[in-house]
Amino acid sequence: MRNNQARVIALGGMMAAVAVVIMCLGGMIPLATFICPILCIMLEQFVLQMCGSRIGWAWYGAVAILSVLTGPDKEAAAVFAVLGYYPMLKPCLDRMKLGLLVKVLLFNAVIVLMYWVLIRLLGMDQIVSDYEQLGEAMTAVMLILGNMTFFMLDKVLGKRLCRR
Repeated sequence: MRNNQARVIALGGMMAAVAVVIMCLGGMIPLATFICPILCIMLEQFVLQMCGSRIGWAWYGAVAILSVLTGPDKEAAAVFAVLGYYPMLKPCLDRMKLGLLVKVLLFNAVIVLMYWVLIRLLGMDQIVSDYEQLGEAMTAVMLILGNMTFFMLDKVLGKRLCRR
């Protein structure tokens, strides 16, 4: 029993290291700001299925903290920090009657809150200038595309990735 527990912890630690590397690679390609957190969330689903929710929560916390501290793209790290817990919350939301509505509200609320914190509290004015260059219409399109991507991610997370 103890040997199995050590394997689970070691697997969780190795997958956390892989996730931090993925998050650090996000600074190289501009579009990776949104792709790297999604890849890490999908990796978290694997960790949850192989290691359980206790290791999953620890994994999320470790990757979020290390991504914020070491990752070159702070916006990507923030996206993971505000959405990384979703695979653990998803089963509860799926059981709710208005689960779809709650998911939409949750996603949009945490994204708006995240950008408010990044811009107002942390003073990341570069984000403001990036979105001003895009214009209001493209910013709205990006929010719609973000919602579509979130629902595709939700569908992928609904699939069982591996057999234990």
